[in-house]
Amino acid sequence: MSTYPLPIVRTVAELRRKIAPWRQHRERVALVPTMGALHEGHLSLVRMAQQNARRVIVSLFVNPTQFGPSEDFAAYPRHEAHDVALLAKAGCDLMFAPTVEAMYAPGFSTSVTVAKVSEPLDGASRPGHFAGVATVVTKLLLQTAPDLAVFGEKDFQQLQVIRRLVADLDIPVEVLGGPIVRAEDGLALSSRNAYLTPPERSIAPLLHRSLARASRGLQAGATVAKVEAEAVDALLAAGFAHVDYVEVRDAHDLTRLGPGVIRGGARVLGAAVLGKTRLIDNVAV
Repeated sequence: MSTYPLPIVRTVAELRRKIAPWRQHRERVALVPTMGALHEGHLSLVRMAQQNARRVIVSLFVNPTQFGPSEDFAAYPRHEAHDVALLAKAGCDLMFAPTVEAMYAPGFSTSVTVAKVSEPLDGASRPGHFAGVATVVTKLLLQTAPDLAVFGEKDFQQLQVIRRLVADLDIPVEVLGGPIVRAEDGLALSSRNAYLTPPERSIAPLLHRSLARASRGLQAGATVAKVEAEAVDALLAAGFAHVDYVEVRDAHDLTRLGPGVIRGGARVLGAAVLGKTRLIDNVAV
């Protein structure tokens, strides 16, 4: 593991030069892709990577292609110095922090699209989002050629999109999903939580509680239609401005489950807007 100062590279050529000696020594390499503004959720992914590999690379890149025209790309929190300190303390081996120009050179015209699993939920609410995610993740996997890559389960649909991408394109990497890390009141840790005002922050944990209540209801025999409707009503009553979705989906391929009683293998996923902040979460059934 590295010691402070944390090595930082900005170009693909530098990245590959750093990795080459690890490959020569047959060291297992892990990648943890992030957009920065790191918190304990990210650090838990770094620890998972360390448990499964000798070397850990964390990428830090706020990817413009996964933001829509009216989304928060310009305002997205950027705290590189703070992120570097956290990663150095965590024992990360290398940070890859490319510029937009390094990732998308003039004339860049290739996009990776994953059908089906990317289409519902956030795919419907954020058109083009998963094409941006799939493209940048494909680039990162080709640039680092890791043995494994770790992604958080908070972005559960993203995780499934990446698993489909890796399987379909025969990319030789193991994809691990890290459990959601939550605050004491249940709110899933997210860089976007910084946007919440104090009153909104007190309301925000209701998203997790509503999804957890839906999961319990399903296990007790309630129908999909009933638990989805009750969760939406509870969120709107609590002060959420808009609910993009609360849906029960197959945990593997995110296909829609029928409105009746289910028998396991499902995930309750939700996205809702509180003030100016869009929150997402999910709970296993």
